[in-house]
Amino acid sequence: MGIPRECVTLPAFDRDEACMLLLLFLLCLLGYVLSRFRRGRAGWLCYGVAFGLFLASGCGPLPAWLLTRLQAPYATRPKVAWAARNAIVVLGVGTSRVVATNEVGPTVFAGGRLAEGYALYRECKQTGNDCRLVVSGGDPFRYGVTEAKAYGDVLLGMGVDRSDLMLETRSMNTWQNAQFLQPMLKAYAPQRVVLVTAAVHMRRSQQFFLHFGIDALPVRADYEDARLTWFPNGWNVALTESALHEYVGVLTYYMYNAMGWNAPPSRYGAP
Repeated sequence: MGIPRECVTLPAFDRDEACMLLLLFLLCLLGYVLSRFRRGRAGWLCYGVAFGLFLASGCGPLPAWLLTRLQAPYATRPKVAWAARNAIVVLGVGTSRVVATNEVGPTVFAGGRLAEGYALYRECKQTGNDCRLVVSGGDPFRYGVTEAKAYGDVLLGMGVDRSDLMLETRSMNTWQNAQFLQPMLKAYAPQRVVLVTAAVHMRRSQQFFLHFGIDALPVRADYEDARLTWFPNGWNVALTESALHEYVGVLTYYMYNAMGWNAPPSRYGAP
């Protein structure tokens, strides 16, 4: 039996490709090749561009500019108008394994999402309406425990009612988060869907959710900021990588749409 097309197509670049480091490597490689073919000026130009990008990235101005354009629309936490039925969707961001005990739990980057998801859940429950906390994430690192399960255990310990917790455990990336959550949300039929993820990740997440007909209110869990320094540092380079990953992901989505490689947009509409 063949695998359904919608289960294998995705706007790729939804993994951990090192955009900035790859670009610097390619520029240096191009500079070397040009120099070998006696194109010294062009070669040195490539080296210069690579060095300039490294400084702009490591010293902060490049990630600051990239992050501002990505995160600004989500800087202010919106006031949520809770409905009779509500779904608060928290997207996974990985798990960590303790080698000594083989225990698997949420990665350090998941704290903001768990805290924001729980705060929204409590706020919703205080209205007396029906509220479900939906956690989405499979096991991309092959640790034997899905993100949804690891995060769900923490949320249960924080006080979330087990009957209010919904886990989506198959998705390996943001595209599949939206794809596999669609039937779950359709079955629950919430009148309000709230999407919780990092501000830097929100634009791409919203885009994918809308592709599958899920019109979710974005509430960012955390907000990244670059630090302007005189000398390059790894934090700023990591932030550049994070921002470029999102831009390339959005661009790839449009390219795949134009080439007909994505699953067709859903007609489901807002849950």
